[in-house]
Amino acid sequence: MDIRSQILVAIMLGLKRNWHILFGLIAGICVGIFMPAQNYPVIHKIIDFIGQAFIGIIQMVVIPLVISTIVIGISSIGDNKMLARFGKKMIFYYAIITIGAVSIATTLALIVKPGTSAQPFIDANVAQSLQATVQAALADHNAQLSTVFLNLIPKNPFAALANGELIPIMIFLIIFAIALAKVGEMNRPVISFFESIFAATMKVTDWIVFLAAPGVFALTASAVGNFGLSMFDGVWKYTAVVLATLFLMFFVLYPVVLKIFSKVPVGKLYNAITEALMVAFGTASSSATLPLTIARCEKYGISNKVSSFVLPLGATLSMDGTAALQTVAVLFLTQAYGIALDPLAIIQVAFLAIIASSTCAGIPGAGLITIALVLNGLGLTPEQLVSGFAFLFALDRLFDMFRTVNNVASDAVVAAIIADNENELDYDLLNSVDTVEE
Repeated sequence: MDIRSQILVAIMLGLKRNWHILFGLIAGICVGIFMPAQNYPVIHKIIDFIGQAFIGIIQMVVIPLVISTIVIGISSIGDNKMLARFGKKMIFYYAIITIGAVSIATTLALIVKPGTSAQPFIDANVAQSLQATVQAALADHNAQLSTVFLNLIPKNPFAALANGELIPIMIFLIIFAIALAKVGEMNRPVISFFESIFAATMKVTDWIVFLAAPGVFALTASAVGNFGLSMFDGVWKYTAVVLATLFLMFFVLYPVVLKIFSKVPVGKLYNAITEALMVAFGTASSSATLPLTIARCEKYGISNKVSSFVLPLGATLSMDGTAALQTVAVLFLTQAYGIALDPLAIIQVAFLAIIASSTCAGIPGAGLITIALVLNGLGLTPEQLVSGFAFLFALDRLFDMFRTVNNVASDAVVAAIIADNENELDYDLLNSVDTVEE
């Protein structure tokens, strides 16, 4: 099957899997056009309630998802003998790729300013209030920088948990998870507890994904009902920046990193994992694609020792495509609401996007769930940005498919580099990728 046929199949798979989201989007547009808010205020009050409830449900799972993901991910690699050989390299290469990804995203978002196109559709009073909120928070940070850093250390982790202070919670969790990893088998009851939390949270997230259709319907109907179809004029720059960022990562960043740190031909590697990339595009889930990613990497030369260690951790803790998407999304929101960010705040957004993406479950729609962590760093919550979120949700599923392809590709790139560095890559198998019969 040639590449054009593979792309067509992937698109059809994506549409088949996400038909309910597409239906919700189209239905929301139709309701907004034929039932404008000024003519049907009661109906739109109900629609607004559904949209806000959907965002509230998303926020509900952020903290248990962050807690369980960090504890399980870090504690699972603690005393593993492979950590000394592979762990440091894995962290180094993922750090380079992810920093490169958010740098590209930040640069394009600051140059193009996608949020300015959405400003006409944002309530001026709400925007003014949020501008004051963020500026006060940033001024406080700049005036008392040492105090800010001290406050990141949670004196009472349970109080931070109750108050939803995500950054102090994460710092405590990282320290706690490392300590769990070092106590050996005694950690099993605690790890089992967090594994249960993670499993339950994933089930709740599945329900949220199921509710995505009415959620997207309500947010889209509300936005179109208030602003008409002209609202889509406000997202073309955002769409262009996100897609340009993801394409630059896939075709420039990953090949350059692969070329610098290994002898692996990028064309051979991409060809070897094409099937996994197609499934990633169709399912929008790096977790669902993981078994196929491991199988394809091992079939074409990356040893099981490397692939079984790097790929699962990468699919769990490294989401550079998601980090780039969240960076653009938050800068889009701040620009749409006229919130000015100084260079330090922009760096903070990029850093928090990296952290938030590492806590993001490898399932469709999870990127917008953990974006609350980035907004929290600016003193904002998703409820304050409902109008802006309507734009994000309207396009999220399309971007989800592309960013998942990037997440899976970056995992394979890091695995290939480490395998090459450790002489765990069979180049005969890799070079046979064009000739092996499927």
